[in-house]
Amino acid sequence: MPNQATTPGSTFSYILSRHMPDALAWVKGGDAYPAVSGLVKFYETPYQGILVEAEFFNLPDVQFPGSSNFYAMHIHEVGDCGDHFSKTGEHFRFPGQTHPFHAGDFPSLLANQGYAWLSFYDKRFTIKDILGRSVVVHAGMDDFHSQPAGNSGAKIACGVIRTE
Repeated sequence: MPNQATTPGSTFSYILSRHMPDALAWVKGGDAYPAVSGLVKFYETPYQGILVEAEFFNLPDVQFPGSSNFYAMHIHEVGDCGDHFSKTGEHFRFPGQTHPFHAGDFPSLLANQGYAWLSFYDKRFTIKDILGRSVVVHAGMDDFHSQPAGNSGAKIACGVIRTE
């Protein structure tokens, strides 16, 4: 573990490079985008928060050379990716939280020709809070304003958060 003179950022780099995640979600595309795949990892930190790392391949802009696009990514209440992702429920949130302050509201993915990588730190939930819930990727970006969920479009990929 890094010494006390390190910054949170250097601690996060160390965690990402040396630790196994405490939970993860293998995310797969649905019927409209079956090639989409990704892995979202969740790590506990010494700062009483969670470090999230996400990597995605074959997002819808993959076929357009030099393209980039934003895609919303959220934790949803229910860990059931069946029936075209219709059973995932609403965004995971604690009572009184409105969008975009739900515990499950994440920064948007910025994909470049179908590939996206993102890492961020969050203190709004614990690993225990999210186990068994789902990570959902949407066809568009979250506008971080519209209620109840950011007008982010259709659910195009989903994965259940697990410890294995």
